[in-house]
Amino acid sequence: MTRLRWAIAAGTVLALGACSNPAPPASVASPSIGGSGIIGDPGGPIILRPPGQPFDADDILAAMRDSRRPEGVPEELQTEEVAAAVADVLWTLEGEPWETISAGGSCGAGDCTLELAGSSAGGPEQEDVWVLSIAPEGAEVEVVTADLHAVPSEAVEALDRMARAADSDGALDDLLLTSVRWQPPPDASRFMLAYRSGDEEESCSMDVQLDTETVTVTEVASSGC
Repeated sequence: MTRLRWAIAAGTVLALGACSNPAPPASVASPSIGGSGIIGDPGGPIILRPPGQPFDADDILAAMRDSRRPEGVPEELQTEEVAAAVADVLWTLEGEPWETISAGGSCGAGDCTLELAGSSAGGPEQEDVWVLSIAPEGAEVEVVTADLHAVPSEAVEALDRMARAADSDGALDDLLLTSVRWQPPPDASRFMLAYRSGDEEESCSMDVQLDTETVTVTEVASSGC
């Protein structure tokens, strides 16, 4: 059983060196989506631009047609209507298009599956992967999974500091931060941090959810600790 005591309560703000949320600069403000700024960090404020949807149908069509996956993307998905519907569900953390993008898909008797992966920096550990279920005839798109790890290194470091500052008993002291995952709107202010003590199967693992808007830890799940 973990000995970690977290300050988890609605409306409870962790004392992380900032008493109020500084307003983001005008150049990064968004009137439509609440900011995902990481604030109150002991190492200094870190501000992220709000998530956005930077892709249009032409971008998605190009990614599907240029696929280098062995099976590529089925032709029935390579339509303007499907591409526009796909672009409408994709988000990136700061609203910027990926620098690299790959696409792959397959179709069964009815629906098709499309996988899009992209990153702006780093390797696979900093990559966003969207898996979509698509009904080509009606261009109906459903998000199956969104495994989103394209988080800037400075933001990863700030989130780690915030989580450790909330750990009054030092349960994270001997654990390494192995991954950070962000979530699209409406949960854009929530980040999932995965901590591990090692690669062994029975090693301690702890998953922490941080809400950077209220600066609170909202969930903690652990095993083997």
